Order: sequence, then C-alpha cells, then structure tokens
Amino acid sequence: MANTATTVDHSTLTNLAQAGAVRGACAIGQPGGWGIVVQYGNAERALAAKRGEVRVFKKFDTLAFYLKNIGIDQFRIDARHFDAPEKEPIKRSATAERMREAHEASAYKKWLAKEVQEAIDDPRPSVPHAQVAAEWKLERAALAKQAKSAGH
Repeated sequence: MANTATTVDHSTLTNLAQAGAVRGACAIGQPGGWGIVVQYGNAERALAAKRGEVRVFKKFDTLAFYLKNIGIDQFRIDARHFDAPEKEPIKRSATAERMREAHEASAYKKWLAKEVQEAIDDPRPSVPHAQVAAEWKLERAALAKQAKSAGH
C-alpha cells in the first residue's frame, strides 16, 4: 500500500460513495494499522490524510466505522502485511504499588482524624500562647547562659 502513487481525499471519496460509483474497497493491513484502497471506474486509489500521505487507521474498528459512515458497507480485508502496534504490558506491580499507597494514605487519614478528635476532646485546660511564648523565652535565655558559661 505504501507504494500506491495516487490517492483520493475524504471529500472525493464521500461524493463517490454517495453517487454509488465505488466498485469496491479493501482494508489493507500494514505496520501500525490499516489503510483503505478504493476502486471506482477504472481507478484504484488509497485514501489520503489531510496532509496528502496515505491515511493509516490505528484501529480496525475506526476504519470500519469510517467506511460505513460514508456509505461503504462492504469491503475486503487484506491482513497479509498487518503488524499490530505493540501494546505496553499492564504493569501489575505499578498497580499494586498504587493500591498499597492508597491503603496507606487511607490508614494515615483515619489515624490523623482520630488524633485531631482526641486533641479536641482533651479535657485539660488550654495554655494561652502568650504564656507559652514567655516560658520559652526564659528557657532559651537559660540555655544561652548555660552555653556561654560552658565556653561554647
């Protein structure tokens, strides 16, 4: 299919199909997907993409839908040179890792909610910020004095 010299664009193919001028169509398998070759009159042409090169459908379902949508209900299939694109294998370890992380996150969220609720429910009286700040100021001064006398 790659050596087909002439092509037909979507608009022309649609008009030919609506006029009943298409004698046949063939889905041609190739590396990476499927192309279409149509026969009309004495001509045989490949479907072109917008940029002019031969259009390749990665999925056969998409090609079949395309042809049916423009009025071509029957076509041949030539899969001799079809080479499906390799799919990446599903990485079970990655999925398992995501699930493990999700379970850990859920457990942490439950633990944190419990800790916060316990702090809210704590019956001990709260210590005002100003009092804590004053106590820390005294503590820092004592530590600085101790460090100075130790020769640091």
